[in-house]
Amino acid sequence: MKPIFLQNASELITLKGLSNAPLVKPVESDLSIIQNGSVLIDNGTILAVGQTTELKEMYPEKTSAADVIDASGSLVTPGFVEPHTHLVFAGSREKEFVMRLKGASYMDIMNAGGGIYATTEQTRLASHQQLYTQSFERLDRLMKQGVTTVEAKSGYGLDLENEKKQLEVARELNQKHALDLVSTFMGAHAVPSFYKQNPDEFIAYLINDVLPVIAKEGLAEFNDVFCENGVFTVEQSRRVLEAGKRLGLSPKIHADELESYGGAELAAELEAVSADHLLCASDKGIDQMAAAGVVAVLLPGTAFFLQKKMANARKMIDRGVPLALSTDCNPGSSPTVSTALMMNFGCLQMGMTPAEVLVAVTINAAHAINRGSLIGSIEVGKKADLLLFSVPTHHHLHYHFGENHVKSVIKNGVVRVKEGMLI
Repeated sequence: MKPIFLQNASELITLKGLSNAPLVKPVESDLSIIQNGSVLIDNGTILAVGQTTELKEMYPEKTSAADVIDASGSLVTPGFVEPHTHLVFAGSREKEFVMRLKGASYMDIMNAGGGIYATTEQTRLASHQQLYTQSFERLDRLMKQGVTTVEAKSGYGLDLENEKKQLEVARELNQKHALDLVSTFMGAHAVPSFYKQNPDEFIAYLINDVLPVIAKEGLAEFNDVFCENGVFTVEQSRRVLEAGKRLGLSPKIHADELESYGGAELAAELEAVSADHLLCASDKGIDQMAAAGVVAVLLPGTAFFLQKKMANARKMIDRGVPLALSTDCNPGSSPTVSTALMMNFGCLQMGMTPAEVLVAVTINAAHAINRGSLIGSIEVGKKADLLLFSVPTHHHLHYHFGENHVKSVIKNGVVRVKEGMLI
């Protein structure tokens, strides 16, 4: 693989020195910006970072022999990390969009057999190849938006056979697509109709019959649960997450999305890697998450699409919770692949600064999937996941809102998007 020398960036956002833990209360200086910055890439990893003249002097042979990418007038950042998606699914739920516009709530639709249940039906009917083909195309769209690593949850199978199918598709995508995938088992996404009168029996089924197989076959790294009134109680959620921990699966949790329900507190108690959504998290839960170092993964696209008030990012940051942002790419409550739009929401609707938003979609998002030592910043020895933008500074990403400013995507040292097009 020929070296790549990316040079003359107007702003090179390195986020240097943040690999050990997610960043709390980020400020502009934490971005570690290099003016006229350059990156030397060799064998898929970052060999050197600095100013252009400096790297040419330090590595004259490699820089002269490398493929040169001129980043003059352009912003360069680490690749975006998506720490919360429901990538692998079949079917579409646009009819529910109209229902919501007429006043139906998320739980109204779900209790009427729509929502997660509708996608589960379609996903069960789809073959492995159909799911693979559809999900591959979604990954292409995410990559064009600047995403270089994606977390993918199951949860549209709700039984062993179909949960495995989703996770097996994700594993094949990780092997064959340019992007890296991290898999999360989410069998506790909803209570299937068969178990509706006895949800504890479904919990026992997940713990005794499903989780051990998922863990034994290495199909997931994380274990997630939808802890919400009308879905899974705090106690049921605790049982599922503790069972996963015993099997080596790190806990994540959908928490306090629709009402304050104790999900944030449970995340802190179990030292979850992340707690996600958190629109209605209590002050107590926020403080406990801060003390435990749990990353809050906020999903403004879901709140926007469901016409709800967005999570209080400003409060969480000020109280010391490390924050990440993600699209929640899914077929029902956030059918989008636009990380840029989530960043716009962060600044314009959630009270976040441009620096806080950049940290939230790069290094903190990487920590939300236990990848902070590998990705999320531009540092020597890390994967060469970089983005080149058609704007000169990071402030332009938010000032010119609703646009995809990604010009080029470098993934593992290979240019995968050029001039906005897949190559």
